[in-house]
Order: sequence, then C-alpha cells, then structure tokens
Amino acid sequence: MDVDIKLLKCGNCEELKLGVHGTALALAVVMGAYNTAAWLLRRERHLAINAVMYSALTAWEIQHVAHHWAELSRCRTPRGRDQATGTSAETVQAAA
Repeated sequence: MDVDIKLLKCGNCEELKLGVHGTALALAVVMGAYNTAAWLLRRERHLAINAVMYSALTAWEIQHVAHHWAELSRCRTPRGRDQATGTSAETVQAAA
C-alpha cells in the first residue's frame, strides 16, 4: 500500500496526538480509580482485573504522552541553537 498519511509520521500533528493520548490517560486514571475503589468495597474478581488493566493502560499512556510532549518540544526548538544561551553553534565558533 503506497498511501502517504502525514498524520502517522513522527513530528506531524503532535498537538493532536498529545491531546488524544492525554485524554486516554485521563480516562484510564478515572476508570482505574473507580475499579480499584469498587474492588475494595465489593471484592469481585472482574473489578480487580479491571483495576490492574487500567493501571497498565495508565503506564502505557504516560509513555505515549511523554513521547509526544518531547517530540513537540523538539519540533519547537530551533535546530542548532543552544537552549541555555540562545546562541547557535556557528556564532560561538565564529567568536572564537
């Protein structure tokens, strides 16, 4: 299949991807908290399984959010510039 979908490439639409995974993270946290609380009260097996699954999903989504946040930060930082001083490597070499 030779379809070029820009959204699927790293560095494109990172705000959208971050929003989607951030929303999934928030939902996983809420559902995990609900299932954990319900399991503590009722001690039903499916609630324990759900709590474990939502905890794993939370960890998974944290990794995705961190990746997209880093990618978004990387895309916004001008290439070749020192983040601490705001000077480019070429400027430092020319001054020396």
